[in-house]
Amino acid sequence: MNGFMHWFKSSTKMKRWIFLILIGIILCCYGIAEILVMREISFQEVGKVVAIFVVGFVAIVVGLVYINKRTLEVLIESTDERMENRKNVNINSLIFNKTVYDKGPNIVVIGGGTGLNTVLSGLKNYTSNLTAIVTVSDYGETITNSRRELQTLPLNDIKDSIVALAKKDEQVQKLFNYEFQSGKLRGLDFADIYFLAMKEINGNFEDSIIKSNEVINMIGKVIPVTLDEMKITAELANGYIVEEKSRIPEVVSEKLTKINRITISPANCKPAPGVVEAIKAADCIIIGPGSLYTNVIPNLLVNGVNKAIKESTAIKVYISNIMTEPGQTDNYSVADHINAIIEHCGQGIMDYCIYDTGEIIPEFIKKYNLEGQDIVEQDVDKVKGVKFLQRNLSMVDSEFIRHDPNLVAASIIELICDDLKYQDKQNDPQYLMLNTKLQEEKRINKKKKAMEKKNRSGKKIHEKHLRGKSKFSNKYSERIASIKEADEKARIKTESARKRMNKTYDKNEEEIHKTTKPKSARGRGRRVKTKSELREEMMKTLNDSTYKKNVR
Repeated sequence: MNGFMHWFKSSTKMKRWIFLILIGIILCCYGIAEILVMREISFQEVGKVVAIFVVGFVAIVVGLVYINKRTLEVLIESTDERMENRKNVNINSLIFNKTVYDKGPNIVVIGGGTGLNTVLSGLKNYTSNLTAIVTVSDYGETITNSRRELQTLPLNDIKDSIVALAKKDEQVQKLFNYEFQSGKLRGLDFADIYFLAMKEINGNFEDSIIKSNEVINMIGKVIPVTLDEMKITAELANGYIVEEKSRIPEVVSEKLTKINRITISPANCKPAPGVVEAIKAADCIIIGPGSLYTNVIPNLLVNGVNKAIKESTAIKVYISNIMTEPGQTDNYSVADHINAIIEHCGQGIMDYCIYDTGEIIPEFIKKYNLEGQDIVEQDVDKVKGVKFLQRNLSMVDSEFIRHDPNLVAASIIELICDDLKYQDKQNDPQYLMLNTKLQEEKRINKKKKAMEKKNRSGKKIHEKHLRGKSKFSNKYSERIASIKEADEKARIKTESARKRMNKTYDKNEEEIHKTTKPKSARGRGRRVKTKSELREEMMKTLNDSTYKKNVR
């Protein structure tokens, strides 16, 4: 009984639609009763009865539609841990089947590194039918003490993907990255011990990864792209061959060339069990973002993967990188990234490309420029056969430019919803669930941005002062603050450098005066520079070097 009464709480917002349905039923019953008891029927009375019945029927339909819509919203609020008011809804008291929520779109994400994990952490809020196909390509590189001791496979990317899909990702990340500091286990990583134990229990590596879903409470599953010992080899434009994955960026930078082609060895690597099946069953296939030549393309070169993607009827989406990568994609544009994939895999590997708007504060880009990176140019007109979607995907995390997991996931789900609309499936439960979740996500993001803006603004007096400023000041306030901060850091750095050089010159001048003979004794006619002249020369040198550095 207590569970039933939860339907009538103000937090559920159900009473208005229940009341509307009751009114509709009463009006329909009244119209039918009038016809039954009526002895003489006139056109006026018939019109009145029909009008009452129609109004009642419409009220019932509208009430049923909105009560179902509200039921989906309540379900989402109850299962979304980010919702502030989720405690107001007792999910156990509501009549629904939770498997409806779990039956989201079947999405396969192919890649490796932080880019893959970003997409996974965002998509797990929309569907449980997630499959991560991950690169295993660290063979031949320096083996850690833990791997050498336990004889385990290179599992870094797989480990990170499991962490991204875990419901309690922070705790799982701390656990998997923990290295024992004492005892017989000193120097061993918990993740290596865990995977070794799972392999011995289940008999093989692939089953141990899939069954981690039950142990770690993951949303979705992780599959290695292959169980073979796959090595990545790069052929450079000057004909040089690099056979070690970790040395590719270094050699490319040293030789002042670029990557011409990537190959895997052996060339006939077999996909791991479940990889091709997952691709065939997918509703949407996501490729990237990530290191183009070491994480994205190698997955597509595994025997059977490329063919399965091309033959799939799923939506195929490539998520473009935001910044270039030194030694891999120097000066690459969006078109260059796509053309590199097509050159290795052929046409039909992707239907859509989602790329960032590029609206990033220049001061953050400047920091990347110092490390040889730049923003990916958006020359989408140079590619044919691919539909481009420009979306706001970027965020700044601790001065690093990253893909925002929620924005990337929302862009993908929006694309899936549009495809369902095109198929005239607006009444499909999957569409209703995704669309409602998407709208709720937009509302949450809007609320977060408002809160962040309020926190940046500070006190209410300061907020009023900001409202009185010009549109330029309001729009570029963050950029102005960033420029001021950079100038202040440069000033402090210059001052500290001047102080250090002052001390050095003072010390050197003392040594010179101690060891230098008088002018008459030297007999060369050269005058010793005074302290003020030495200091003046030092300041000029310092100012010239600072100017040249700023210009660069």
